[in-house]
Amino acid sequence: MSERGIPFHCPYCGDTDLWPHEASDGPGHGQWECRSCLRAFSLKMLGLVRPTGSAS
Repeated sequence: MSERGIPFHCPYCGDTDLWPHEASDGPGHGQWECRSCLRAFSLKMLGLVRPTGSAS
């Protein structure tokens, strides 16, 4: 597993023209901008979840 995840599609328009977002106070971790729909968004990992139910 990689240390940081990279989004492959914009969550708003679905385009792939994504770039790291650099805010006025410097680059933010997990912040991305879509140059297609001109929206900026951030990603955050919340943690791992336990599988529910049985595998059989």
